[in-house]
Amino acid sequence: MDVERRSAEARPWGRVPALVLVPIGLLVVLLVVIVRSPEAVRLGPLLVVAPALTPSFAGPRVTAAVAVLTVAVGVLIAVLRGGLTTDNHPAQLVALVALSLMIVVFAVVRERRERQLARAQSVAEAAQRALLRPIPERIGPLQIATVYLAAEQEAQIGGDLYTATRTGDGARMIVGDVRGKGLAAVGESALLLSAFRLVAAEHATLPELARTLDHNVSRYLVDFAQAEREAAEHFVTALFLDIPDDAPVARMTNCGHPPPLLVHHDRVIGLDGAGAAPPLGLGALGAADYPDETFPFEIGDVLLLYTDGVVEARDRSGAFYPFAERVARWAGSTPEALVNHIRRDLLAHAGGRLGDDAAVVAVRRTDGRSGHRLHAVL
Repeated sequence: MDVERRSAEARPWGRVPALVLVPIGLLVVLLVVIVRSPEAVRLGPLLVVAPALTPSFAGPRVTAAVAVLTVAVGVLIAVLRGGLTTDNHPAQLVALVALSLMIVVFAVVRERRERQLARAQSVAEAAQRALLRPIPERIGPLQIATVYLAAEQEAQIGGDLYTATRTGDGARMIVGDVRGKGLAAVGESALLLSAFRLVAAEHATLPELARTLDHNVSRYLVDFAQAEREAAEHFVTALFLDIPDDAPVARMTNCGHPPPLLVHHDRVIGLDGAGAAPPLGLGALGAADYPDETFPFEIGDVLLLYTDGVVEARDRSGAFYPFAERVARWAGSTPEALVNHIRRDLLAHAGGRLGDDAAVVAVRRTDGRSGHRLHAVL
């Protein structure tokens, strides 16, 4: 596809849109009408409509060609109606040339900005792929699917985060949400993901891991606040999960993050029994203890981890997205089908655009006999 795009750019005349016939046809119609109209009828200024329409579907080269053709039609009309120096034909032609030139310049500027936007989107997408490297579809006995929706559609990148890693006899996961959205949140998101990938397997319990990450994030935010002077307003909510391969349970430590949902035998259960510690970066303001909750997670069960952009999405009437209610409709779906249902339904509820970044991770425990185990997700 990239080769075709570059080839098309190198041969700008190779794919002239059929819509170019519209301004050309308009010029022909105006030429006939103006030549046959009485002298008192001044329809010459309408010629500028032809080049003005062209940038809506073509680039600057096609626009310039239509502009040249427009001026040529203007000259022909002047000749047919008494000559270039009679009446006010010279003034009309000068105005037509000036307006056509302005339209061509506008088309050039617009094309340059579109290319800049395309490059920015490409860089953002590359950064997003590097930051949120896809979680494999299977990790040990776990079947996993994810979806990420950025609020800033042009940038396609935000502050929500998730990743997973092997810890010997199980999988350890994190889902988080940096305060804010867009490129301003990327640095903090990258910090937390990098720290998690480095130390996740080095701690025996999730509270120890959360305490270490809170210390690292707090140190970073202090340095960041010296430049931005917003230390109190920067923090990261995070949910940590530890899922052993051979036991039908999962362990969770919640640091200010929305609690996950458990789909068990077609029932949707909110897992918020143990409460939550303060978000990462605010550890000095909260208690020293981190919750360590264990709950059943059996074969066939599905865990749904998500960020607040999902449950806080509003429709036109201001109603929040009924996440648990909608999940119950698709309780028997595979993780991939489930996140696809959620994506479509969430965007439909929000009118096609979210007010905040949103991420969903669906994790299903299988019997472990299908697929293969990955030793690490780094």
